[in-house]
Amino acid sequence: MPSRSLLALCVVALASAHGDHDEQKNIAGPHESLWYNTLPGDGGTQADSVFSGISTFGRLPYLPCLASKDITYDIAFIGAPFDTGTSYRPGARFGPSGIRQGSRRLNLYGGYNVPLDTNPFNSWATVLDCGDIPVTSYDNTYALHQIEQGHYSILSRAPKTDAKKKGPSLLGKTLPRVITLGGDHTITLPLLRSINRAYGPVTVIHFDSHLDTWRPKVFGGSPSEVASVNHGTYFYHAAQEGLLKNDTNIHAGIRTTLSGPSDYENDGYCGFEIVEAREIDTIGTDGIIKKIRDRVGTENPVYLSLDIDTLDPAFAPATGTPETGGWSTRELRTILRGLEGINLVAADIVEVAPAYDTNAELTTMAAADALYEIMSVMVKRGPLSVMDLDQTDEDEV
Repeated sequence: MPSRSLLALCVVALASAHGDHDEQKNIAGPHESLWYNTLPGDGGTQADSVFSGISTFGRLPYLPCLASKDITYDIAFIGAPFDTGTSYRPGARFGPSGIRQGSRRLNLYGGYNVPLDTNPFNSWATVLDCGDIPVTSYDNTYALHQIEQGHYSILSRAPKTDAKKKGPSLLGKTLPRVITLGGDHTITLPLLRSINRAYGPVTVIHFDSHLDTWRPKVFGGSPSEVASVNHGTYFYHAAQEGLLKNDTNIHAGIRTTLSGPSDYENDGYCGFEIVEAREIDTIGTDGIIKKIRDRVGTENPVYLSLDIDTLDPAFAPATGTPETGGWSTRELRTILRGLEGINLVAADIVEVAPAYDTNAELTTMAAADALYEIMSVMVKRGPLSVMDLDQTDEDEV
């Protein structure tokens, strides 16, 4: 039998251990310097692992920009999850989330763009992911209104950099750039309406396998006013509304079938020049770049709209209306980099429908990489205040 003194010692020891347990502090989580670590080499930061955490575009900081007008940035990513204007395969409403998933590894090694000699994730520019515009799936007319208003709210506020300097907007101010994640291509109409409010008629570079300038009677039959606005007619409406700067716009990557030669005639009336996808076989990427640059110039504010079906389905199968005979991902990225120096004020990428993608996420990765090139071109150009400086220099000459 244990002695009374031994039992007393055991009771004291247990009480002491319990008391220490009560006083013990909770173990803190990972130290900030480990969680948001500075990358080796030339700088940049990386939040946890690229395969974990909440997905934003390129793992950029997320802020609810539509909920607060006090949030400022130089480049904002915003989603427009709309796909009820498509004529073949729906699913692009999931494009914004899919593109974000496909972009997770963009800055795995720091984000430095070797060909363009810039790092869009570590530069003068404050770049944010602003989430998605709330878009109803029950009323197309109202949904397009939501997209226009949401985009204009993001576009029209003062940027983080050079907010007080003159810029190319109608009010003479410098504005931030906005990159929109679609969504089917119908969204470009409300986006151009927003751009028009800020800049007036704008020059458009349109990468696509389809013209998207069809008259509503030709594309869809136009049984109603609502049905007349869809992903094959939005540029027709944009031209009719005066949103496009005359004779400065260009399609690139076209390889669609037509209702007939009159489709090309109508496209000309809408103010576009055409670069066929097959021209790359004869003039190469350099020739494609030259045609685009000669058409749009380096003085105008330019809007870039990229349909992922510009790419051949071998490289981007997950899209609403795939067309074979397209460009490779490498060719498209080379052409996008060739737009360096052009005054891109905003851009969109559309028709990414992740449900049709492979398990390897080919399409969403291709879309993210294309946007990485576009963002790099924007960052390399500098704040849009440089456009006013360029114009001043020309006036002095």
